[in-house]
Amino acid sequence: MREAKQSRTTRETDITVALSLDSGGKSEIDTGIGFFDHMLTALGSHAGMDLSVKAAGDLHVDCHHTVEDVGIVLGRALSAALGNRAGIARYGFFLLPMDESLAICALDFSGRPYLHFDCAFDHAMMGGMETAMVEEFFRALAVNAGMTLHLRLEYGANDHHRAEALFKAFAHALRMAVKRTGEGGVLSTKGVLET
Repeated sequence: MREAKQSRTTRETDITVALSLDSGGKSEIDTGIGFFDHMLTALGSHAGMDLSVKAAGDLHVDCHHTVEDVGIVLGRALSAALGNRAGIARYGFFLLPMDESLAICALDFSGRPYLHFDCAFDHAMMGGMETAMVEEFFRALAVNAGMTLHLRLEYGANDHHRAEALFKAFAHALRMAVKRTGEGGVLSTKGVLET
């Protein structure tokens, strides 16, 4: 089983993430931010992985530290669960409709962290989560997972649908990229991926 558990404690947050890439999509999420919990639950379910996230953060300030730091710890857990990336598809791509919104995600577990984020929101908040934190979450995740990640929102009118389309598109692309290929080596002409 490809599983990992990672924790990180700072003066701002205390976060533990556990995941199992091959267990089917059960989630236990508690970040103190209802909308973020909803997005992470969707991520786990659509990626087909069991996901547990327990986060305590300085929400009296705002949601920034909690959301970003969950991205950090989730990225580290994904990296740990994949190890040297041998025997996986490595690349994933998904085009996802969410009602009137359409999101595209393409990713590569290359070991070269990068985020391209081409997504706009109309409002500053979605429930208790700042819309600006969607980008910060995915940046922290990509950097700490060693992932090249491209996210684009083609269109949409409702910020909830826009964000959910992004999280679900990412989840399906992730599911594709971590799929076992039946081949033992790393998918690289170099024979190794930076981790």
